[in-house]
Amino acid sequence: MIIDERIVSEAIATAYFEKFRDSLDLDVAIVGGGPSGLTAAWKLSEQGFKVGLFERKLSVGGGMWGGGMTWNFIVVQEEAKGILEEAGLTLKEFRPGYFTVDSVAATAVLAAKATLAGARVFNCMSVEDVVLREVDGVKRVMGLVVNSSPVEIARLHVDPLVLHCKYAIECTGHDVEMLKTLVRKNGVRLNTPSGGIEGEQSMWADVAEANTVNHTREVFPGVYVAGMAANAAYGSYRMGPIFGGMLLSGVKVAKEIAARLR
Repeated sequence: MIIDERIVSEAIATAYFEKFRDSLDLDVAIVGGGPSGLTAAWKLSEQGFKVGLFERKLSVGGGMWGGGMTWNFIVVQEEAKGILEEAGLTLKEFRPGYFTVDSVAATAVLAAKATLAGARVFNCMSVEDVVLREVDGVKRVMGLVVNSSPVEIARLHVDPLVLHCKYAIECTGHDVEMLKTLVRKNGVRLNTPSGGIEGEQSMWADVAEANTVNHTREVFPGVYVAGMAANAAYGSYRMGPIFGGMLLSGVKVAKEIAARLR
């Protein structure tokens, strides 16, 4: 076979733009491809929902790749280990209730489960704004405004593109970037004690792990928070390289949105 490099380019361009065009109307748009976002994408996609995941960086997985301090193992607790076992991973019990797993394997497997289930992943794509509409007198997020991450990094004045979704999940972690933009530009009130973003607190792993799941909910019409973004939105603590709460949060947000979409 003689390789024609023009055909290689044509194949990539055709496949990519078919995927992007088919993602202009989504059931769920996930902003941030960390562990909670990947888990939510997997669980929603396997039920047949049209899911797009938008990750600013070249690689998905957030901080999960690096484990703790670049030592590439993570810990999950008893309540969450079944999620990774369902994905096909084998965990090792270190002490009663504490299970270790290779962080590279865990991240790669979650990414594979999401994409093979049908999730459309767009890496190197930043979400710079949301689409806001008023429905029955209530403002609601109805889509995302996206741009190329290299355009954002270079601070080039290049207009973005827009896609619509029924629900968006804020999974940008500690920085809650999409939520900050929503509040800053529109002066809206969130479903939080103050009506604003409460902010992340310091390390308290036990409370943080529980609250990651407890705070996973609809924070504004059309927008759910999951993972560390849920704690930052509602004012709870950080937890470090234990990831059970993140995984459980992804499962919870997928379950709640799936019920509403049905």
